[in-house]
Amino acid sequence: MEHRPIKNFVIFSHIDHGKSTLADRLLEITGTIAPGKMKPQYLDMMELEREKGITIKMQPVRMEYEHKGQKYILNLIDTPGHVDFSYEVSRSLEAVEGAILLVDASKGIQAQTLANLDLVKKQKLVIIPAVNKIDMPQAEVEKTVEELAVLLEIDKDKIFKISGKLGINVDKILDAVISKVPSPKINIEAPLRALIFDSVYDSYKGVIAFVRVIDGKIKNGDKIRLLAAKAKSEAREIGYFKPQLVKIDTLSSGEIGYIATGIKEPGLVRTGDTIALDDGLKVEALPGYKEVSPMVFASFYPENPDDFAVLKDALGKLKLTDPALVYEQETKEALGRGFRCGFLGTLHTEIISERLSREFNLELVISTPSVVYKVIDSKGNEELIYSATDWPDQSSIKESQEPWVDLEIITPVEFIGAISEILKSLRTNYIDTKYISFNRAILIYEAPLAEIITNFYDKLKGVSKGYASMNYKVIGYRKSNLVKMEILIAGVKEEAFSKIVPNEKSFQEGKNLVVKLKENLPSQQFSVALQAIVGGKIIARETMKSRMKDVTGYLYGGDYSRKRKLLEKQKKGKKLLKEKGVVRVPTKVFLEVFRG
Repeated sequence: MEHRPIKNFVIFSHIDHGKSTLADRLLEITGTIAPGKMKPQYLDMMELEREKGITIKMQPVRMEYEHKGQKYILNLIDTPGHVDFSYEVSRSLEAVEGAILLVDASKGIQAQTLANLDLVKKQKLVIIPAVNKIDMPQAEVEKTVEELAVLLEIDKDKIFKISGKLGINVDKILDAVISKVPSPKINIEAPLRALIFDSVYDSYKGVIAFVRVIDGKIKNGDKIRLLAAKAKSEAREIGYFKPQLVKIDTLSSGEIGYIATGIKEPGLVRTGDTIALDDGLKVEALPGYKEVSPMVFASFYPENPDDFAVLKDALGKLKLTDPALVYEQETKEALGRGFRCGFLGTLHTEIISERLSREFNLELVISTPSVVYKVIDSKGNEELIYSATDWPDQSSIKESQEPWVDLEIITPVEFIGAISEILKSLRTNYIDTKYISFNRAILIYEAPLAEIITNFYDKLKGVSKGYASMNYKVIGYRKSNLVKMEILIAGVKEEAFSKIVPNEKSFQEGKNLVVKLKENLPSQQFSVALQAIVGGKIIARETMKSRMKDVTGYLYGGDYSRKRKLLEKQKKGKKLLKEKGVVRVPTKVFLEVFRG
């Protein structure tokens, strides 16, 4: 077999800067996809990705290309751009030697561009910078090129000006990948070591591990072992991505491909593990990946209690493709059995819930996302609090803490005032303003994570007409005066609606919640008190009026005493109902309130 040099690279940028469109053009130029089969966002395999117009999952693809008489193998990994999926980006970077940095000429450098650039620099990858969408009427090409040149500390003429949509100068990007990205170090004679950077589940082949082969080679049928999981199996099938799976006989050092492990237990195949041959040779595991700690938690409950086992199985399979997802079982009296799930952000939460619905046909009740708090008791013991249910008695708490983040917002200067007004209302600390050009600035703040994960991103996009972007990084826990707010419905505590809130915001939070309940709860035969309570004290109240029924409607004529007797009887009945009655909260009300 002829030797073909390998080039492994990623495309990275902020969300919606044209990564998937550029990937489409590369697939066309290299002839990887036949013209008749080509469709926009070809590498976005999920229907959800196409609907939202964003990349959620990294997707590898192998292209073959002849350049100046030499045939090359080009392994591209298309990566997500949203801050919630930065872990996907970090994992893909371990598998490559080069990266195309893409910046939208109409939007300029954005927050996630900077965050991903830091990850690329840490990996010491070769960076090929490009300004995209130069064909757009609102494109500010020269200004964007200048911003990028200053950021990377390079000459402006080293930055490519392209249009992924029209294919302008995309061939030059491909030539740069071939000439500038180093080929991987090849070490076929060493014992096999393959790094798992992703995986999916197949009901016939078991867990399919996406791997970068660092050392050695693997053939179909080889006995394998996973070093961290200490699991053994057999390579049922090996191959590469076209992006569909293409079966081959051997994967060798330097290549990116897949190994069908035959393992049917999803938890055994973990991202970052090393696959070696089960041949008795001692092999040192590869460094793997830094574990991510989810900071946003929400509870998922099946609307139909009989679907609990389906939800459990579905979460296990999703975790294969998304190692940042964590979950554990919990039970709430009002909702039954479900799972408390950890995420990297609210978009991450939304995507997982959508996938559970579409891919597994699950109808879910989802609690409002919240962060992980910390309490220190009178004896100095620390405890992490994942939900209001776990909150200890207030008298036993010596100190409560919440996670804070470094928040960076990149915005045109005309929106600085409006954005600052939003930030002033969110318990933030102003740190600095940096100007990256005469009309664009980076606002740097510190903020509680709980303030950022609610509706902040939507508000930011609203006041900036979509031009501002944000990125945040958790910096640790800080002291805060936190309390548990409880909700009583007709005098009965509804634990599912309990929340942990800053004491100074408890009244507003309580008022908002009882008003929301009043709007969504069905009316009863008796009046219902809706109360928000902190430490036994009522801080907000709303009253739902009883449902009116005309018990005298069938009467006509006659004296008034007959009507009065019926009304008195109704009054006594309502009083009895109120004394005995418990208001049942329908599942759809939980859903409406949790949506916020």
